[in-house]
Amino acid sequence: MNINESIVVPVIISLIQIAKGLGLPKKFSALAALVIGVIFGVFFLEPRCIKMGIFKGIVYGLSASGLYSGTKNTFEQINLNNVKKDN
Repeated sequence: MNINESIVVPVIISLIQIAKGLGLPKKFSALAALVIGVIFGVFFLEPRCIKMGIFKGIVYGLSASGLYSGTKNTFEQINLNNVKKDN
């Protein structure tokens, strides 16, 4: 099964959001992203080479958690600055 690697990070982010909606504590979201990334890496991205699949999975899982966290923090800072300007 060929999977376009450019969609892996958004898919991981979406799966984590679904998991959080189903009750996953926020503090475990980065770990869950890492696990989902490794699963994608081993079973879909590099099924013939376990080491490369694990490596790619770690990279994509950490990228997904960092992308979400960085975007969330940026928007929180923008909202905080807007509130300060209004006061």
